[in-house]
Amino acid sequence: MTVTEVLPTLRQLNRADKIRVVQFLVNEIAREEEIFFEEGKSYPVWSPFESHKAAEQLVNLLKEENTSV
Repeated sequence: MTVTEVLPTLRQLNRADKIRVVQFLVNEIAREEEIFFEEGKSYPVWSPFESHKAAEQLVNLLKEENTSV
């Protein structure tokens, strides 16, 4: 079965079933890549939110860019 054969069926799914399909595909990819997650466990994700040092670096780079033009 090809992706083009599956897409029309996927479009007909309700929202909850579409989310289940996405979860299934992510788990399949993770399994193939040998990335294992434990069910119910939280995993930290880095975010630039409140990353003041990163913001300062960005401002300095932008200032350098403006002065070199």
